Amino acid sequence: RAGFAAVELIDRPAVSIFGSARVHEGSPVYEAARAVGRCFAESGFAVVTGGGPGVMEGANRGAYEAGGLSVGFSIELPHEQDLKDYVSLSVAFRHFYARKTMFLHAAEGFVIFPGGYGTLDELFEAVTLIQTGKVDRFPVVLFDGGYWDEMIVWLRAELLAGGYVWPQDVESLRVTDDPAEAARIVVGEYERRCADAELPAGG
Repeated sequence: RAGFAAVELIDRPAVSIFGSARVHEGSPVYEAARAVGRCFAESGFAVVTGGGPGVMEGANRGAYEAGGLSVGFSIELPHEQDLKDYVSLSVAFRHFYARKTMFLHAAEGFVIFPGGYGTLDELFEAVTLIQTGKVDRFPVVLFDGGYWDEMIVWLRAELLAGGYVWPQDVESLRVTDDPAEAARIVVGEYERRCADAELPAGG
C-alpha cells in the first residue's frame, strides 16, 4: 500500500534504473549511471532506483544534481546500505515482490547497467512481461555494450536459433553506451505512446 501511495507522488513520467550496488564513485559504471540520471532529469523524467549504493546512487545523484525527482525504493540487505543522500522520495520495502511491482508500476521503461543476480532478475522479469503481453511497448535499455554484447550473441545463438523466443523478444533489448541515447529511447517511446493515445478511434 505504501508503494502505490509513493508512486502516486511521482508527478511526472519515470524511468527505473538498475545495476550493481558494488561499484564506487569515480568508476566508469557509476559515472555513466550519474550521467544517465542527469539526462532523464533534464528530459523531465523522474529517476527510480533501489535507493542503495553503486549504480543506484549514481543514477539518483545525477537526477538530484540536475534538479529532477530522485526516487529510492529500498530493501534491507545485509551487504547494502540504504543511502538517501541523493533521494528526494523514498520508500522501504520488506519483500522483493512488492518492490519489483513498484519498479514496473512507476516507470515508462528500464535502463539496466552491469550488475549481478538481482540486476539479471530485473532484466529477465521485464522481458518476460513484454514477451507475454503483460506490458506493452515498454523499452528496456542495456547500458554498456561491452558488458551485454556477449549475452545478446548467446540469446541469438541459443534461444532464438532454438526457437525458444521470437525475433522481437531479442530485438526489444536496446544496447547503448551513450547516456543521452538511453534517455532518448525511453522518452521517445513514451512520447509515441502518448501521441497514439490521443488519436481518434480508427485514426
